[in-house]
Amino acid sequence: MQRFGREYDSVARNRLAPRARAMRIAPTASEDMLWQALRRGALGVRVRRQVVLGPFIADFFVPSAKLVIEVDGGVHRAQRDYDRLRDEALVLGGLRVLRIDASLVENDLAEALRRVSRALYI
Repeated sequence: MQRFGREYDSVARNRLAPRARAMRIAPTASEDMLWQALRRGALGVRVRRQVVLGPFIADFFVPSAKLVIEVDGGVHRAQRDYDRLRDEALVLGGLRVLRIDASLVENDLAEALRRVSRALYI
């Protein structure tokens, strides 16, 4: 990923790391469901969760595929412009972003996993 500047990275990491840790401890229901399905190399790749990437915290990150996976719950409906700008910054940093609606994860986990699998190998 493109660096956002070493000084900025360390400041962001120091500020965001405790929040990311707290988010790993208390995930949303949909994030936890997806994590249980992705963990331990279930899709043949290593997946990390609540990862600090520059000035952002990604729900899930697949380093080998440079893929960020975001689970979008209700709060994302009100912040679409922010999410678009965030995605653009991540893409400029050399990453790909897959957004999956939380309701899809909760109601059709198999389809959510198919979308992740497709994104891994594009």
